[in-house]
Amino acid sequence: MHNTFSALLGLIAPLFLAATIANAAPPAKQAEDHYIAARDAAIEKISAIYDAGNTDDAARKAEETASADLTAQMRAILNEAVREGFGPAKLHIDTFNKGDEGFGMLDGLRFDAVVGKNGDKAGQDGADGKYVEPKAHIIVTSQTLFERWLRAHKEWWGNNVKNVPQQIGAALKDESFYTQAVSSGSAVVNFNSLPIAKPAGATFAYGMLAGRTQSDIPDAADTVFVSAIANGKVYVAYGSFDPKVQIPACIAVRASFNKKAEQAEDDLRFERIGRKAYDKLGNLRQKGEDKYKRCFTQNAPKQASFSEATRQAQKLLSAAMGR
Repeated sequence: MHNTFSALLGLIAPLFLAATIANAAPPAKQAEDHYIAARDAAIEKISAIYDAGNTDDAARKAEETASADLTAQMRAILNEAVREGFGPAKLHIDTFNKGDEGFGMLDGLRFDAVVGKNGDKAGQDGADGKYVEPKAHIIVTSQTLFERWLRAHKEWWGNNVKNVPQQIGAALKDESFYTQAVSSGSAVVNFNSLPIAKPAGATFAYGMLAGRTQSDIPDAADTVFVSAIANGKVYVAYGSFDPKVQIPACIAVRASFNKKAEQAEDDLRFERIGRKAYDKLGNLRQKGEDKYKRCFTQNAPKQASFSEATRQAQKLLSAAMGR
């Protein structure tokens, strides 16, 4: 009898242990689950305060408390060292209010450069009296938090607009990701990929030459974006560079189409042409935008400033990965 019981126990014990291990989430996942739950609770609480019209001390204090708590959690999850030339890690969330323009940015830590584009100290007014924005920013997150963010943004802009791709590599090459995840108040335009080298240990790396806009495609590219995946983490960085890439011949192409569009609009208004003839011309302004971007993409790599942008992008990626 004793031998039979011992044999049964010998069979049951490993099964019980396996079930216990299977049901126990890894510490990293538990920490991320706790962070997401706390973040979502903060969003609901703070959005309700704003919805009620209470945008005074109550909202400010709630935001400060939530940010401090979530920053501490994110620092523990990522365990990232400070970067030379960058300030201390901050939570990379601009707002907890669903109604704000910057809502929904990528969860992670952000390091801001301590100097601005012209070398002045960032975070204060410069010699010209204008606020000095950091020259560059680094965002670090875990691959699993990144994947959660992608799922949440699958239909962020609705069904009628191209949303962020659901594969990490494709997302990191797409301007929609940078507009939603790291940019506030303006759309990111991807002009060209940059021929950066993949750092040691990275399974993926990408660099792009870009500009920002709130309406038309900008006349010049003045920002580089870089990203990499390594050791279960995703690194994203962006910053301004000098000299900017600008191609007058491409600008002239767009200007020509805009002039044609203005002429067509005048002709229709003063009945020199009919609606049918006008519609047959198509969207001349959009045609000009498309031709301008194709022209820029084809000719940018020939510019000396393109090589400088690539060099600065590579340097920024090294800083992002703590190299």
